[in-house]
Amino acid sequence: MSRMAEVMVTTSDLIIECVQATSHNEAVEYYKKIKDQERKADAIQNQIFEELNSTFITPFDREDINHLSSTMDDVIDLINSCAKRIMLYSPKSMPEAAARLATYVRESAGSLVLAIAELDVLKKDTKKIREYCEQLGVTEKRADDVYEHFLIDLFEHETDAIEVIKLKDILHELERATDAAEAVGKIIKTMIVKYS
Repeated sequence: MSRMAEVMVTTSDLIIECVQATSHNEAVEYYKKIKDQERKADAIQNQIFEELNSTFITPFDREDINHLSSTMDDVIDLINSCAKRIMLYSPKSMPEAAARLATYVRESAGSLVLAIAELDVLKKDTKKIREYCEQLGVTEKRADDVYEHFLIDLFEHETDAIEVIKLKDILHELERATDAAEAVGKIIKTMIVKYS
């Protein structure tokens, strides 16, 4: 889980740089790096699945562990999906909202690293892990606000319909990544109720 969280942080650092890329070639290079990280996450997810099937006693229910790791993998998949769209669509320019959303994705990843680090004491002390999960919800709401304001601005000022489609699609993936990160927090909250 910790390795998955680390990959998420690396991927979210890369997407911040990717949305600020100044050329198509630079965006392609960032996509390749993000894709490498996404493959690492898939390998970790497969390893977790294999270990769940071969381990007799697990620290939490198998379903909880699998659900948690696969939803973390979803966050990384959405970051990859955003980078892929930037590479494929090659928009004329990225709006400032893209950098803000990417920063919120990184913020979410940071909260998840801290929350995952607390899993080993989940059954004894839930204070910190609850705070990190609450922070995920706060970050997701901020990302929603940024995305909504971006859409209003996009439809008001962008006259090129193709650019509207490109940008809306790219930023939607970033917003979905914060949703997926919040979903991880909700899974952890359910585990808190179950085990504390």
